[in-house]
Amino acid sequence: MKRLTLILLSLMILLAACGPAPAPTPVPNALFVDPKTSLGPISPYLFGTNYGPMHAVALEVMPLVESGGFTAFRFPGGAWTDEVDMKPFQIDQLIAFAGQAGAMPTISVRLLDGLPETAADLVRYTNLEKKYGVEYWSIGNEPSIYTQLGQATYDYTTENLNRDWRAIAEAMKAVDPTIKLMGPEIHQWNDSLETTPKDSAGRDYMIEFLKANGDLLDVVTVHRYPMHSPSNGPVTVQQLRENTRKWAGEIAYLRSVMREILGKELPIAITELNSDPSSAQLQEVSPDTFYNAIWYADVLGQLMDADVFMVNQWVLSQRSTGLGLFQGTAVRPSYYVFPLYKNFGSEQVYAASGVADVDIFAAKREDGALTLMVINLLDVEQSLPLQVEGLELTEAEVWRLDATHNAENLGTQAISDGSVTLPAQSATLFIIH
Repeated sequence: MKRLTLILLSLMILLAACGPAPAPTPVPNALFVDPKTSLGPISPYLFGTNYGPMHAVALEVMPLVESGGFTAFRFPGGAWTDEVDMKPFQIDQLIAFAGQAGAMPTISVRLLDGLPETAADLVRYTNLEKKYGVEYWSIGNEPSIYTQLGQATYDYTTENLNRDWRAIAEAMKAVDPTIKLMGPEIHQWNDSLETTPKDSAGRDYMIEFLKANGDLLDVVTVHRYPMHSPSNGPVTVQQLRENTRKWAGEIAYLRSVMREILGKELPIAITELNSDPSSAQLQEVSPDTFYNAIWYADVLGQLMDADVFMVNQWVLSQRSTGLGLFQGTAVRPSYYVFPLYKNFGSEQVYAASGVADVDIFAAKREDGALTLMVINLLDVEQSLPLQVEGLELTEAEVWRLDATHNAENLGTQAISDGSVTLPAQSATLFIIH
């Protein structure tokens, strides 16, 4: 566990220092990759999800959880965090479950009506008594809407958040100074001061939180469900397609706020992410649909480009909405994004697309293979030139997620005349050995 801690610390320093990758210069009407231009390490924790007592996984799909490539589990996830005091046996269950999946656990303690001594006891049990070595901890879930959702019966402002969070954080750090604190876990981050969450007095939750508690913070966390529009009708494919272009701006704005308030940048985690937070399902592009999976595959690539430290999809399993990767024993399409990226590399290299709504992300693996993730967001098949600097492409191992393949290995395929064919609405992984 000590070795893991050193690795994680080194990774955080690297990610915080290097900042987002430079914007690639596209080759018109082609896909281009330069394997010799390294953009630095890819955080392994981009491929996380949320899991908790309200999100039990059916025994029948446990093999898929174990082989899915999940790298981080946020626990207990959602509003439950602030409704119940977590018990030690639940932490035991988390550690066992995360171990089965090979994922790093992160734990959220109660903020609303939570007691500093209760949070401190959880840290003591987890890391001192049981020696589980859980490094990343957060406090509360979406305090920016406690009042709006009726969780708080009074006006829960930035002042309440800053005071309550700090008292709990200091108690936790007093027990184990080595833990890393994440926050503030606010809802619906966006790309400007005009669009980010405010309290009833108009104070910005993120800005005020960083002013008050930035000295205790290790990772800045936000939630994002960009398609939540209850009054505007069902989401469309075109809206999801256009949304993939907005993530870079939202991350850049968050970094600018950190620089202004803290004088530095901290690692960023999006600890809840899906297209729509509502109970929508069985619609054209609700979270349970195939196109949501293609959107999510592209969003992960965008966040990779932005050097985000951690992403937790919402949610691993849920029976009552379209949000779960699993609904009982049923497997939702977005699950297959994870095993697809499981085969992706760990060192990002330069890649650019000169074709609108076709994106490419590239990385080297430890075994020396070059991996290319190509997302066709369009509704029609694309046949495009693929140029890899210094290589004459003749063949590649192909994995595909599309309407007829669930992240399936299609074997080694020839690349004719340096061009690749991308099915409509697809994510294709090319592995070049």
